Amino acid sequence: MKRRHFLKSGVVTSMAACTIVPAETLGRKHGYTAPNDKINLACCGIGFRGGQILKELHDTGMVNIVALCDVDMGAEHTAKTLASFPDVPRYQDFRKMFDQMSDQIDAVSVGTPDFSHFPITMLAMSLGIHVYVEKPMGRTFQEVELMTQAAEKYNVVTQMGNQGHSEANYFQFKAWAEAGIMSDVTKVVAHMNNRRRWHSWDPAMSQFPSGMPVPATMDWDSWLSTASHHAYDKDLVNGQWRCWYDFGMGALGDWGAHTMDTAHEFLDLGLPTEIDPLFLEGHNPFFFPMSTTLSFTFPARGEMPPVELMWYDGLTNQPPLPDNYGDSILDPNIPPPSDGALKEKKLNPGKIIYGKDLTFKGGSHGSTLSMIPSERANDIVSSLPEVPESPSNHFANFLLACRGEEQTRSPFSVGGPLSQVFNLGVLAQRLNAKLIFDRETKQITNHPLGNLLLKGAPPRKGWEEFYLL
Repeated sequence: MKRRHFLKSGVVTSMAACTIVPAETLGRKHGYTAPNDKINLACCGIGFRGGQILKELHDTGMVNIVALCDVDMGAEHTAKTLASFPDVPRYQDFRKMFDQMSDQIDAVSVGTPDFSHFPITMLAMSLGIHVYVEKPMGRTFQEVELMTQAAEKYNVVTQMGNQGHSEANYFQFKAWAEAGIMSDVTKVVAHMNNRRRWHSWDPAMSQFPSGMPVPATMDWDSWLSTASHHAYDKDLVNGQWRCWYDFGMGALGDWGAHTMDTAHEFLDLGLPTEIDPLFLEGHNPFFFPMSTTLSFTFPARGEMPPVELMWYDGLTNQPPLPDNYGDSILDPNIPPPSDGALKEKKLNPGKIIYGKDLTFKGGSHGSTLSMIPSERANDIVSSLPEVPESPSNHFANFLLACRGEEQTRSPFSVGGPLSQVFNLGVLAQRLNAKLIFDRETKQITNHPLGNLLLKGAPPRKGWEEFYLL
């Protein structure tokens, strides 16, 4: 479709939202994408989750796929995407892709390992390109901070890929919070008790894998990007990266974004003041514990009381359940973990929310909340506010925002602080230490090493520029 980029005296009327939106807030340095145009989309990461994101965005009918980027174009997991778009330019290094095609790209999807979200996203935003990036936003607290600041600086549309944030639970929680039903919440419990990839590993492991030959089809240097050098090994790639502190965010970063997100946003939690690892089974300095219980403390916000946010993971490390909890209902819309299926009659990923008089339970992603039976719950059911239907799923929401017709529901201003909660939780796991955090200065005040690790290790030589954009 013929492309039309233009500016209209600094403003554009959004017919969908009936609001006046400054054109410069809609993205490209050269203008914005007109409502009738398709969006030229580049895709970084085209296998596994990245391939699923690509498909979801393409299925909206609102995009042209103009570039494909993956560090392993010969792998089995990239073959299907390559076959579907045989004539689209291909790259193994996102830097080359943006260098050669940035003026032809309106938006980019980033479905790569957690640690590599940062450089791709920062470069794209600095070029005025809109970004859809899978959750969590980044591996370190500082990276997420820089990403959030850059989104505002470059006036681009951003969306973090916790897709349930555009489904029923989002609109239900929002409506209930606005009606004051959630105003006295003092405790939120989030849990994910399914098998993870590292559960078959020896917790006493004392070193990284020794390495093996790099596949001929893989650009290993580009895969490492900003990370410290590691020898290639099959247990570092293809989803295994999630196991290691150097590359991933464990169960918390993976499923916290699908269980804590609405409570974090609509209870206005922000950043915690204390992060306490109450239980770490199989702690070691390389990969995540077999089981974890974390406590996050959030102060009072206006008239809302302080909140303790609890996180439980591990096969048998399940949270205590309130009276009358009932069964864990298996929502067919919740995607299974990458290494196993969700099961009936098992406590599946979700949350429990405790208020003064009401207790709620809910699943993951877009699953709605229900009230745990009580006299107070019976009294309030008839007066619950009407919950609107979602006007768009998470992928369409992003693309419509690129065209100025909606606002994204998980922009970096929302997804950033949530991701930083995970960053702090992972630091407490890694250090096996209680951390005291100053919300104003954004510093850890009781643990010098922990404070240094807010930034993480210095980037590899040649990858420093992304921290200066």
